[in-house]
Amino acid sequence: MTDRSAVRVRFAPSPTGMFHVGGARSALHNWAVAHRLGGSFVLRIEDTDEARSRPEWTAGIIDALAWIGISADDPAFEGPLLQSAAAGAHIGAAERLYQQGHAYYCDLTPAQVQERADASGTPGYDGYSRDRGLGPGEGRVLRFRVPDGVTVVDDLVRGRVEFDNSSLEDFVLVRSDGSPVFVLANAVDDIEMGITHVIRGEEHLPNTPKQQLIWSALGHAPPVWAHVPVLVNESRKKLSKRRDKVSLDQYREEGYLPEAMVNYLMTLGWTPPGAEEAGTEIMSWPDMEAVFDLADVNSSPAFFDVRKLDAFNGEYIRAMDVDEFVERATEEIPDDWDRDRFARIAPLLQERTVRFDEEIPGKVDFLFIPDGTDVEIDDASWAKATKAEWAEPLFADVIDAYEALTDDRWRTDVLKSEYERVMTTYGIKLGKAQAPVRVAITGRSVGPPLFESLEELGRDETLRRLAVARPRFGSG
Repeated sequence: MTDRSAVRVRFAPSPTGMFHVGGARSALHNWAVAHRLGGSFVLRIEDTDEARSRPEWTAGIIDALAWIGISADDPAFEGPLLQSAAAGAHIGAAERLYQQGHAYYCDLTPAQVQERADASGTPGYDGYSRDRGLGPGEGRVLRFRVPDGVTVVDDLVRGRVEFDNSSLEDFVLVRSDGSPVFVLANAVDDIEMGITHVIRGEEHLPNTPKQQLIWSALGHAPPVWAHVPVLVNESRKKLSKRRDKVSLDQYREEGYLPEAMVNYLMTLGWTPPGAEEAGTEIMSWPDMEAVFDLADVNSSPAFFDVRKLDAFNGEYIRAMDVDEFVERATEEIPDDWDRDRFARIAPLLQERTVRFDEEIPGKVDFLFIPDGTDVEIDDASWAKATKAEWAEPLFADVIDAYEALTDDRWRTDVLKSEYERVMTTYGIKLGKAQAPVRVAITGRSVGPPLFESLEELGRDETLRRLAVARPRFGSG
């Protein structure tokens, strides 16, 4: 038995597929509590369901946790620990519960349980074998003898939650094949490891009174319970692997920064103290860890808003050192692109980048087309940019102004001032006036700052692309 005098938390996922963002948030909550209270963090893989457990999924969990800065750090439990390795302890606890009268054997099959329920009109198992005095035998399950009364769960997030024991029925501890069920294995593992705080998603709350009864029957006070709110999508439905993007690895592959993901996940159901006054929830991990308190977590479902995650990620990208941004961004660009040219234009992208994925190459590919090769212009963007009556004459005037510039004056400040001089004739704002030239040069209506891009592209190639695009005004 492990000493419970020190704070010890555990994160206990099942390796049944992709690592869910909800699991990542629970892991972060556990990590924050352990370190704020000077405790330790245990990683336990609940792999007893052999049909749904694979080694590669366990490896994926470990890798995903490492990406967000989490690793098992309890010297007493070098992990990850596998629940299947503790089967002997689970069965031993079940035997003690039986010997002490807290459990009994039952030979009813599931079909017979259902038949009795149908006949009585009361759903569930009716306690038929409670006083039959059956011992262990083939085809028999071991059931927990639920006492009369109410089980009270004191939850840091949800407050006092009462469960009428009559609604729990005498639940199964050990199946007829001799294998322990999850509710027993989970409770025994927590007891044996000296877990002091059980922090997990609210979907586990219905199991909690059963586990608390097991803790008590085995002679232990329950841990500190905390069930954090479920994550929901924009329709306020629980995030589903079948319907929603929930894999942490997918967000990683799409170019989200781990720091941004950690910060965002921590704010789902929790607002950092002072965030409202500061006008931002952007906060470093050390600062969050220092103030995180489970008592401040909201019990209401938390909306996983990808647009807000994008905003967080953009904030973190803009805060990066320019050299770090360039190094990270070059991982995403084609091998044949000129790295020096990209490094020159990259700082312009940093202010407008939300994710490190296909978004970056797609914004600047026009700079890496060989000189003399025509840009593929998006027809819809061209039509929108040139539909105004002023578009064609302004385009022609810009060409004239730029043709008059010598190479030594082909600079961002001059290119901008000349454009502004031309557009004053038409009484329009710069953002709108840039549209025809931007589409002609880049092929699209959005991208990095125009005049810096023109300087990097060079005088000859800029004028060539403008000349190629000019006949499109008369093409309809």
